[in-house]
Amino acid sequence: MEVRRVQLTGGSSYILTLPKEWINSLNIKKNTPLGIHMQSDGTLLITPKMMQEQLQRTIEFDTTQAPEQMFLLRRLIGAYIAGYTIIKITSTGRIPEPVHGIVRTFTQTAIGQEVVEETDNSITLKDLLNPIEMPFDRTIKRMHIIVKGMYEDTIQAFQTKDKQLADDVIQRDTDIDRLHWLIARQYNIILRHVSLAEKMNITNSTASSCFLISRIIERIADHVVGIAENTSSLVKSKIDEKIIKHILTASTQSLDLFNRSINAFFRKDIKNSNETIELVTKLEELCEKINTMMLNQEGSIALSVGYIVESIQRIGEYSQDISETVINYLIGEEPEKTIE
Repeated sequence: MEVRRVQLTGGSSYILTLPKEWINSLNIKKNTPLGIHMQSDGTLLITPKMMQEQLQRTIEFDTTQAPEQMFLLRRLIGAYIAGYTIIKITSTGRIPEPVHGIVRTFTQTAIGQEVVEETDNSITLKDLLNPIEMPFDRTIKRMHIIVKGMYEDTIQAFQTKDKQLADDVIQRDTDIDRLHWLIARQYNIILRHVSLAEKMNITNSTASSCFLISRIIERIADHVVGIAENTSSLVKSKIDEKIIKHILTASTQSLDLFNRSINAFFRKDIKNSNETIELVTKLEELCEKINTMMLNQEGSIALSVGYIVESIQRIGEYSQDISETVINYLIGEEPEKTIE
């Protein structure tokens, strides 16, 4: 690291010379405007690019060779999450119809993506969402509400053998994916353009914690879908009433752990986070008991119920991961103290 000393000029102005190599590499001239951003840790960010210029990034995908459709969709999602604001899909000839289908699927799933220009051999997508308009905490709250509703309906579907309700839960998983992609996108943009964190009134530490929690919620939603899928296959099966009762108790416990972990994050309650972690052991013991009871059930039934119990337990354990993330985040946000 190069060290430069602050100079005092005119009796009241402080100046610091900039490295000549940096000046030359960016072709900075006299009167060139530079952006200066003060970070939360006291450091200064000096950039020749203004905020709007920083956020504009373009990527292009050539579909001349008619790539495998899912591969193209994954690349579009990757570009979205990476923070590209303009995505161009091109071809030397006419854009194949399957590519149009993939683009429609992508724009219907990714938040803020719209087709702004289209010709026979090109499609241009642009991000129309201002990141500042979608705060991290609001998105996390939305994800929690959706997954909570999915889980409650799944429990009801299992109890009442309602296949239609279970199938409806499965369809809602797309909403969680698109919200998780949004948080991942905003997090990556912040990593590249730290000044955005200031505009969103969020620290990099908070953004990182929100991203981790979002990813865990997305995985919890996957397990809820797994429970719903296995519930659909059990609607005509006869299951011991005692086992059903224990499964309902275990699912209620894991849902409570999930709610506690999220509430602790928003309330910044480190004590409640620790209590949530301690409660996971009871859920694991109950799930183990159910698995033992399933030994006397028919093979196909035992297999489906086993998957359900495993997902219930994993939801509790993922809630523990959220609580641990909250503790790490809150400890990191505490002011530094000198230990004597």
